[in-house]
Amino acid sequence: MSVPFIYFPFPLEKTVTLDEDASRHLVQVLRMQKDAAVLLTDGKGTKAHGFIKDDHRKKTVLEIVQVEKVVPRIKQISIAISLVKNTARFEWFLEKATELGVSSIIPLLCERTEKEKFRFDRLKGIIVSAMLQSQQVWLPELIAPVDFKSFINSSQQYQRKYIAHCLLGDKKEINTRQGIVPASLMLIGPEGDFSPAEISLAIENGFDAVSLGNTRLRTETAGMVAAVLLVN
Repeated sequence: MSVPFIYFPFPLEKTVTLDEDASRHLVQVLRMQKDAAVLLTDGKGTKAHGFIKDDHRKKTVLEIVQVEKVVPRIKQISIAISLVKNTARFEWFLEKATELGVSSIIPLLCERTEKEKFRFDRLKGIIVSAMLQSQQVWLPELIAPVDFKSFINSSQQYQRKYIAHCLLGDKKEINTRQGIVPASLMLIGPEGDFSPAEISLAIENGFDAVSLGNTRLRTETAGMVAAVLLVN
């Protein structure tokens, strides 16, 4: 059996006590007992090795024996993507983007965004699960949905900025051999694409229009393709 990997978003001291949900999962679902090995991360680059000191099903106590610090990726990739009507599709994107190593995800409210419901706790839980499943120790940042125009006007910190849209016109290919760019941002629009006004605003603010291929992609698929191209 593989060693359980646990998210513990608090300071990792010599001993830590898990909350009821984490304790129940570890002891009752995974059936781990006293002295079993565990791994923990705070989602901020810390990876800790420990073992179960007290297998209480509501307040499991772990003893930490070794702590490692993992440096973040040099390439920090952010995907700003419109919310979509089908919540399950957006959740799928969050899971895959996390597995790929995206550093931040910004839900966008665009002119043609049709659904604005956002359950932060549930979506954060999906990201946490994907981080643990892929054995990573850096949790992507997930922020509350932001208005497209407001976000564009506050995007100066990115070294490379891209917008993927479906309108005809000159578009660049993403150059994966351009060397390491510390901070890159990709904009992905809603089901009805960005409006012409939104595209113009982005380009006026230093975004390059790019192609993600010859086929028209769903929003969540476009987000994943962009993540693959920029992360690797």
